[in-house]
Amino acid sequence: MKIVYASRTGNVESIINKLGVDALRIEDGSESVAEDYIIFTYTDGYGDIPGEVADFLENNSANVKGVVVSGDTAYGDAFCGAGDAIAEEYNVPVLYKVENDGTDEDIENIKNAINM
Repeated sequence: MKIVYASRTGNVESIINKLGVDALRIEDGSESVAEDYIIFTYTDGYGDIPGEVADFLENNSANVKGVVVSGDTAYGDAFCGAGDAIAEEYNVPVLYKVENDGTDEDIENIKNAINM
């Protein structure tokens, strides 16, 4: 399955690199995908979907099958809130929530969650 991701601080990009997958990076939300995909995103603000991710999903929602989300536990209830919002809006599962760029154990868990 295709992997699509957005990364601002480098945490999500680091996860993608650790997974060793070929992935499409969302730069401004104008990208398109015509096949099933899993989206990896960071959480913006206080649990918000990043703007470029929201734009991307508006135009590519038909094929999204799940979300993996990065966040910071210091935000409490808003931890990985972007993933929860995407899951609710697009009726897809949150496959994994990870703090920052994750541990080795997180990477293995993500591989299992996305069936790698």
